[in-house]
Amino acid sequence: MVLNKFDQFLKRRQCLIEQYSKGDLSKDEFIEENYACINALDIKPFEKIDNVKKAIYNYQYYNVLAKYYQKRAHNTAKRNEWRSDFLELSNHYYSKKDRVTEKLVKLLDFQNIEAYFVKVKSPNLKNRLFEIVLKEHDDIILHSTSQSLLNMLIYENVFSHAQRKSLIDSYINQKY
Repeated sequence: MVLNKFDQFLKRRQCLIEQYSKGDLSKDEFIEENYACINALDIKPFEKIDNVKKAIYNYQYYNVLAKYYQKRAHNTAKRNEWRSDFLELSNHYYSKKDRVTEKLVKLLDFQNIEAYFVKVKSPNLKNRLFEIVLKEHDDIILHSTSQSLLNMLIYENVFSHAQRKSLIDSYINQKY
């Protein structure tokens, strides 16, 4: 069976998650490998989000790019002119990821979704980073700091204000 680029990416990503979980990849290596996969497959996000699979793919696509450029910024000297460009790109992709997440939870009509703030080591993310678990979709785990998305989840009664340990705590609390 020949997989399309979309399925190849998701399969490769799952393989990378398993390698990271076993300790075979560091967080840096995980981010680099995801970025390399996107480039190797020469893939782009879907223009129209009309189903859950497309939304999850776009979320992962933008998340990979956001994390890659954030990592590049962190690895660049503060006085280097490229640092602010990398941060700007990271924020741009995080913003696109948040818009896709909004579309996704609307597609699901806020059903079988659980959301809550996660316990983090980073003072900058405390009471800002929240986790969204899609319970009927292989427990897909999404993260955001978007205030508009948070407000939407609160309004739809799917957000719990009790802070919890993330389902992927070791990943989100590991520095680059």
